[in-house]
Order: sequence, then structure tokens, then C-alpha cells
Amino acid sequence: MTKNHSNLYIFFLIIIVILLDQISKWIVIQSLSENSALYVLPILNIVLVYNPGAAFGFLADAGGWQNGFFIVVTLLILVAIFYFLIKAKNENRYIEMIAIILIFAGAIGNLIDRIFKGRVVDFIDFHWHQYHYPAFNVADSAICIGVFLMIFSILFIPNISKSE
Repeated sequence: MTKNHSNLYIFFLIIIVILLDQISKWIVIQSLSENSALYVLPILNIVLVYNPGAAFGFLADAGGWQNGFFIVVTLLILVAIFYFLIKAKNENRYIEMIAIILIFAGAIGNLIDRIFKGRVVDFIDFHWHQYHYPAFNVADSAICIGVFLMIFSILFIPNISKSE
């Protein structure tokens, strides 16, 4: 794989994750009213929830200043993630590259919400009877899968580098 092709694949995967996130959020916003639920499975609903805070609603009731704070923090984190993406790419560490791409794209997906809506759109609601896991979205899922892959890579294949 040439360098230009691998750059194109990285860009394509980032765009696909962001588009899946933003299109799914748009569909939910067009289909549901805030705090309404659409039954999917006995353990899964689609809901429309706006989260002005961070993960699990952290700082959701902070009065509005947190949105600018989270935008700045996310931009700083994206710079660091981009550095690690380039490093993983240069070392041909493909699992780490995919992990970083998922984290990067997920962060951008939620950043888009913060910039244009002032809060993050969440809609996936897993529950068991009356116990609900906090609602989340495709971007959050990409971040979690990326973190899982990164941990897997660190724990189980730290010294494996695919040579060209």
C-alpha cells in the first residue's frame, strides 16, 4: 500500500464514521421529539436526549460555560490524537491506527454537535427494566470501540509491527 493510498483510507474511514454519526443524529432529530422514546427491542429504545455536559452528563448543569470549555479541550485532544495517528501510521501499527481513527472521528462527531447545537445529541438507550444506561450515540460508540482496540493492542500485541 502506498503512502497516498493509506492516507486516503484513513481519511475515508474518518469521514464514514463522522457521516454515520451525523446522519443518525439528524434522522433521530427529524423523527422524535425531545425525551420521547421509540421501542426497538425489550432492552433498547431510540430516544432524543440533548447532553450539554460530557460523558454521563458530567457538568450538564453547569450553566452553559462548559460548552466552550469542552470545545477547547476537544480541539487540544484532537491535536494530540492526530500526533499519535501519524506515529502509529509511520510505525505500521494498524490496530492502533484504526483505534486512533475511531477515537478521532468520534471526537469530531461530538465536536460538531457542540459547535452547531451547543450540546451533544444522544439517542441509543439500553436498559434493563427501569435501569437505563446513559443514552449515547454513534460517535460515543466509535470512541469506546477505539479505546477498547487501543487497550487490546497495548496489552496483547505491544511489540508487533507489520512490516511493508
